[in-house]
Amino acid sequence: MTDLSTPAPVTPYAGLAYTPRRFRFDPAAEDRMMRVCGSDAALFGGMVDPAAFIPHAIRESALNGVRENGGVNMLQVVRMESPLALDEEITVSGGITSVTEAPRGMITTAETFYHGADGRLGMALRRVALKTDPARAADPALRGAGARPAPLIDDPEALDPLGAVALTPEDVKTYSAGTANLLHVDPEAAARAGYRAPIVGGSQGVRYMTAALWREGAPGRVELDIRFRRPIFWDDAFEVRAEGEKGARSALCLSRGPKVLMEMRVRRQEAS
Repeated sequence: MTDLSTPAPVTPYAGLAYTPRRFRFDPAAEDRMMRVCGSDAALFGGMVDPAAFIPHAIRESALNGVRENGGVNMLQVVRMESPLALDEEITVSGGITSVTEAPRGMITTAETFYHGADGRLGMALRRVALKTDPARAADPALRGAGARPAPLIDDPEALDPLGAVALTPEDVKTYSAGTANLLHVDPEAAARAGYRAPIVGGSQGVRYMTAALWREGAPGRVELDIRFRRPIFWDDAFEVRAEGEKGARSALCLSRGPKVLMEMRVRRQEAS
């Protein structure tokens, strides 16, 4: 049986391997998070929303000693080789592949893999994140997290509008119930990290985009590159926009006017 007690904190290092374990998603928790983002399990045909694996991979890291408090997503790659069912027993493994220093903290890259009950690879994730020190106030002179990749979308207002969202603090607290990352729920923790208010978790923003993609036809295989351009605060309003033809989108984003907050490149999309 896997020991789920809280381990001693570990400083991330390249080569840290997670202890493989088996688990099942909590359908009630998934329903709570999907409904906050305007979707439900029926949209995904009883399968797990690929966005759900983003916070799960972060928690998996925490179960192996790498604390999630103070972590901010920069780049997330989500590759779905085979949908995994909400009621399926899943095996998770992975680890930290690199660690580098940045002006406002430490940048870690982690890879996490999810195999179905029959051993097939369902999901593969790669996450690049900035980890700030939650006990230390950010130096306002230190802007950003070092070099970032070129943007995917320059002019979001030229893309197709798929919907508008107006967040409330209650929405974000409901979505983030049980999180150990106080950046999403605690104004004081957010202020120490240099933010004017708590920010949404990366997966919450991604769920608006995966829901939009699935509404146009559920893919059997998909690969998504997700970039977090600007923080989304718990009282923000934004639009969901898409590039390309309906049913064959090449990119989606969350934007506030001309500013892209989060963007997602659809690198591969194949029918079931």
